[in-house]
Amino acid sequence: MSYVDILVLRHLSSRPAHGYELRKRIEATTGFTLNNNSLYPALRRFEEAGAVTRTVEQQQGRPARNVYELTGIGREMLHDLLAELPADQAADDLEFMTRLGQFSLLTPAERDAVLDARDRALAQRIARVTGLREGARGDFWSEVVTSEVIRRDTRERDWLASLRAAGARHSVPDNRE
Repeated sequence: MSYVDILVLRHLSSRPAHGYELRKRIEATTGFTLNNNSLYPALRRFEEAGAVTRTVEQQQGRPARNVYELTGIGREMLHDLLAELPADQAADDLEFMTRLGQFSLLTPAERDAVLDARDRALAQRIARVTGLREGARGDFWSEVVTSEVIRRDTRERDWLASLRAAGARHSVPDNRE
């Protein structure tokens, strides 16, 4: 599963939608261009898993369209996707930021687990890039790039600590079924 799956389920959690409407809502709220080759296979997978239901809606003078609605299973799936950030996805900015944008749906402990996974991924990248920088001694541009990556990741780790502290001050509504 990926950030696309999270975005699809999250937008269906607010209200049912047909594919085109769903795609436009995701694009309008995220700036991410979602193509049909990502959207419709995800909707089919979710329907097969019982996460969404599909209803055919007739339209006068136009082809019928499929309207998708999130089920209880879909809400649980959305929650599970948000609460887990696998190590292989934790370094991916889109994966992390997609989850971060939905933190209001998670408990403080679940948010901390996502922040911890991201922090570990950043620490690993800093260690790896520090080694690369050592090997690039004397190559001005390589040193510039590796130093900047280390600076950015270190700054993000500080930001994660501030998010953890801020999150402890915000209560989470229990809107899970």
